Amino acid sequence: MHFHDDSVPAEKTVSPGGPWWKGLTRYHWFVFVVAALGWLFDTMDQQLFNLARKPAMTELLNLKDDPTNARIDKFGGYATAVFLIGWATGGLIFGVLGDRIGRAKTMLLTILVYSIFTGLSSLSRGPWDFMFYRFLTGLGVGGEFAVGIALLAEVMPERARPFAIGWLQSLSAVGNITAACISLVGTDWKTMFLIGTGPALLAILIRRKLKEPEKWQEAVKAKKEKLGSYAELFGDPRWRRNAIVGLALAFVGVVGLWGIAFFSFDLIRDVFRPHYQAQGLTDGQIGKKLGFWVGIGSILQNAGGFFGIHFFSKLTKHTGRRFAFLVSFLIAMVSTAGTFWFLGKVGGTNDIFWMIPIMGFCQLSLFGGYAIYFPELFPTRLRSTGTSFCYNVGRFVAAVGPLTLGLLKSEVFAGFKENAFRYAALTMCSVFLIGFIALPFAPETKDQPLPE
Repeated sequence: MHFHDDSVPAEKTVSPGGPWWKGLTRYHWFVFVVAALGWLFDTMDQQLFNLARKPAMTELLNLKDDPTNARIDKFGGYATAVFLIGWATGGLIFGVLGDRIGRAKTMLLTILVYSIFTGLSSLSRGPWDFMFYRFLTGLGVGGEFAVGIALLAEVMPERARPFAIGWLQSLSAVGNITAACISLVGTDWKTMFLIGTGPALLAILIRRKLKEPEKWQEAVKAKKEKLGSYAELFGDPRWRRNAIVGLALAFVGVVGLWGIAFFSFDLIRDVFRPHYQAQGLTDGQIGKKLGFWVGIGSILQNAGGFFGIHFFSKLTKHTGRRFAFLVSFLIAMVSTAGTFWFLGKVGGTNDIFWMIPIMGFCQLSLFGGYAIYFPELFPTRLRSTGTSFCYNVGRFVAAVGPLTLGLLKSEVFAGFKENAFRYAALTMCSVFLIGFIALPFAPETKDQPLPE
């Protein structure tokens, strides 16, 4: 089966007018589907961890009889930080490989890594080996995004590129919702991680059908500069500035999402637990009820995120990249602070149905921006390296986010009892101010071709 004629440049097959998708070839769609599935399954594995983190830590710390013990949140923060460090490390390694050995080959490797070690997480006997598996899973998770985005950016025609990438990023919300649905049917945490091995099957399709982008092949043949070189990335003033600005922008969103927003699942548990305790339910019954509502919360948050990512794509089409980021930083800060302070205080447990999706819409709109913007900052020979640097190096620093939230809750605001978590999250929301500071230094890339 043939998808593409290499003698005809992909860009020439697309009509200059009409919908963005009009005139895309079968191979364009094939690449889109493969890249989208790779990222969808990647985010599914990420979300499986978020949903399984607390039950896993409760069991691995032998605290089933004390589900509100502060050690659970503390070790949950440690595990999240380790996962983010693995994510950042994998991003740096596979980002370079994506430029040196090719996008398709590297994507295959990353999918195999995050699938296999997600499954091995189910074999954990204690919190420390669980963290070890999460670190190794993070290596693959961190690498997949940059090569997938670079692949799609280089294959898609200029006019269709931002829309296709926006759709790819919005499908990450579908991956998160898939994980939530897995948890909703009462799946225990070990089984959830075993299900996470399924994406490895996608590697077969990649190995058989996916070709390297023409732009990358041309860069290899030219050999004017070294592909995937951090020395060149930071040796050239233009690429160095773009990398630093991109890093600052990504840091804000990563801390906001992984250091605050994804801990909304723990907030949901805190809000719903007294409701079920008042009904006289046993701890086991309460645990199942809470697991159900956490799954609902995840679906609502990511459903909002799906539309938030598209919101960024639509907004940036008319206003440009910088203004769209400005709006997204503002609404993400306000919605996150409002959710963590008011959830359960306005309409009781019903607040989950409107506060959580609004926060998801605002928070994940930023990630639609990262997917569109970062590939536009770097040339083909450095695109995977630069994109990965922006999106993943921030995670080294952002890894302190979950740790800080846990320490703020258990140490700094411990005296506030039931409001300790809320005060900790509000304090963490100050991270969004960094985004406002970085934006004036960000280059505007709207309606410009990819740099070479």
